[in-house]
Amino acid sequence: MSGVAACCFADPTAVSATRVRPLTGRIRLDRTDVVNAGPHRVAIFVFDGVTLLDVAGPAEVFKEANRFGADYRIMLLSPSGAEVTSSLGVRIAVDGAVSSEPAVDTLLVAGSDLYPRVRVPADLADAARIPAAAAGRVASICTGAFVLAAAGVLDGKRATTHWQVAHELAARYPTCRVEPDAIYVRDGTTYTSAGVTAGIDLALALVEEDHGPGLARDVARALVVYMQRAGGQSQFSAPLQGPPPRSPALRRITDLVTANPRGDHSLGELAKHLNVSTRHLTRLFHDELSTTPARYVENIRFDLARALLDQGHTATQAATLAGFPSYESMRRVFARKLSISPAAYQRRFSTARRATAG
Repeated sequence: MSGVAACCFADPTAVSATRVRPLTGRIRLDRTDVVNAGPHRVAIFVFDGVTLLDVAGPAEVFKEANRFGADYRIMLLSPSGAEVTSSLGVRIAVDGAVSSEPAVDTLLVAGSDLYPRVRVPADLADAARIPAAAAGRVASICTGAFVLAAAGVLDGKRATTHWQVAHELAARYPTCRVEPDAIYVRDGTTYTSAGVTAGIDLALALVEEDHGPGLARDVARALVVYMQRAGGQSQFSAPLQGPPPRSPALRRITDLVTANPRGDHSLGELAKHLNVSTRHLTRLFHDELSTTPARYVENIRFDLARALLDQGHTATQAATLAGFPSYESMRRVFARKLSISPAAYQRRFSTARRATAG
């Protein structure tokens, strides 16, 4: 769950094959640069179907922070105080009911793959509402944002969640301003984070807020994770293929671009294919696809370039095969969309294997 450092200091009785016990106890090392050395109560709200990594990832960050001088008192709370079963079938023992505890300093609401698909039950939303209002700060991990939104916590606020379901969060809760590319978002004392491992990013940010960058950096190094990863969620997402245009004429153009991204797809040339004015073609793209012809062509080439990089082509080859005028033009698109270069993207996503000598 947390790598070598956490394994070295974990209580060997804390986890069994079928049951996760409440997270208690800590090992503390002396530090002189702790910003806030007072005890800080962190409650993680769990429920049946919860994603286990949403619970374990942030909890390990706070537990590891205790080794470097923090004083996080971590507890797991469920709606009724009964143990819950995770999405993996692992039973999670809890410290009590969320309603029975006094106000906590930080309330973390874990996520589940259930609630992007169905509505959050009223009793679950109600169980989160009062402790969220009383907490010093409240945060969601991944799809835990759906629980917070159902509880009314995200009304009028900026938020994020996993890129695959960000559109559903925005559609279901229109007063929430969803930022689908963010790793995590802070709006006042409310925090939301993206897909499961982004809960670790958020927890590190909370530790840094409480104790400064030095301690947070020590935790990141101990857990062998980035202090702050580059780019947003777009670098992890699949190409966004929307529905085909309703207009047969516009569909001819999009099919043409998709079939041959390397072709001459300037606005003038595309308009000639339909024997319409450039203004009319631009209006068609705007009305049906909410974009411009040039941006549509760029997106198709970008998706193809990512696929080529995933297949092992060099960045220069990918730029040529995808139809970019030059490597530099492709690099600018990657920088704008992903905040990383094509080479950095390829290093991260081309393989999970590490090079070995011999």
